[in-house]
Order: sequence, then structure tokens, then C-alpha cells
Amino acid sequence: MTDIDAMDRKILSLLKENSRRSFVNIANVVSLSEPAVRRRIKNLIDRGAISRFTVETDVDKGASAITLLSINPSIPTPEISNKLLTMTGVNVVYEITGQYDIAVIVSGSNIATINKCIDDIRQIDGVGNTNTVIILKILR
Repeated sequence: MTDIDAMDRKILSLLKENSRRSFVNIANVVSLSEPAVRRRIKNLIDRGAISRFTVETDVDKGASAITLLSINPSIPTPEISNKLLTMTGVNVVYEITGQYDIAVIVSGSNIATINKCIDDIRQIDGVGNTNTVIILKILR
């Protein structure tokens, strides 16, 4: 991620605020032409400065939790990870090192929804101990 200049940083800042901004809107804010902004954003993507665009939903305004899972050594961790990715409420799955094997980010409209998702996770064959913490605040 080299060659990020001040203009690229301005564009990135605007996209972090609202990734749905149009090229024309960004161009007006940073005083460049629309084709120049389009080219800069394409270059930022190609160079890896922008790895993905995301969407915030009403779920982001609900409840979220991090659940740590211990996996039975007789079942491959990637097998469990793939099952988790198909579950409603599971946003992200991390395979990790340490006391636990997997960390899962779970979201729902309320704590009851989170609890239901965690109960479903515990029912997966191969999931041993779990440890869940509720996310109180997200700083970006």
C-alpha cells in the first residue's frame, strides 16, 4: 500500500464516512474531475488500499457479541468454520491461536437473538466450550 498521497487519503476518508458516495460527489468535495476520482479509486483498489466495501444494516444498531469456541480435535476446524458461515446471525468467523480455536462475531436485533444464535452454535457437532462477550460499543 505505497504511494498514498494526501488526495488519496481525502478520498479514503470520504468513502469511510459513506462508501455509497458517487464519484461526482467525491470529485466536487476534493476538487477533482469525476474521471480522476474514478481512476484514483480504481488504483486504490488495485493496490490493496481498499480491500472491500461494506454495508451497515439495522443489525448494526442492534446487539453484537464475540463468541470464542473450542473445537474437538477430532473434527477439522475449517469444517466447523464453514458451518458457522452459513448460520443466520454469524457475521465473521476467525480461526485463531491460543486457548480457543475460533472467534465468531454474532449480530442480531437484540440480546435474545444473539442468545439463540449462540445456542445454535453450541449444537454443532465438534463445538466444545464457548465464551461469549457482548459488544457494548464499536469505535471506527
